[in-house]
Amino acid sequence: MPKGYKDLLADADAVVRSVEAADMATIPDGVVMVDIRDPRELEREGMIPGAFHAPRGMLEFWIDPESPYHKPIFAEPRTFVFYCASGWRSLLAAKVAQEMGLDARSLRGGFSEWKKRGNIVAEKPRKDS
Repeated sequence: MPKGYKDLLADADAVVRSVEAADMATIPDGVVMVDIRDPRELEREGMIPGAFHAPRGMLEFWIDPESPYHKPIFAEPRTFVFYCASGWRSLLAAKVAQEMGLDARSLRGGFSEWKKRGNIVAEKPRKDS
């Protein structure tokens, strides 16, 4: 029987460690927050200050050092905390990142929970024209 999204989320939740927004108000040393939302979401909602933006559609290619699209940040010995709007996409992304060898976590409740807790929100950095 094929799996639906709820099954995929349950499978990911069984193997991925999630962190609470309340515990991440001060980002610990060695942790990289990774925003996997669409660029339009970042422009509309802002992002966690200092987060690295890695669009979900490119994540596997950016993580893999063999890929021509590899981003060196993913080769650093860090803990990566992935987040999206509500925590679903980031849970699946963290599972994939773990499978690819990263120390990966997911932000439970995502950016929505981050904002609800009153944590600081930064504007998306704009590229110079």
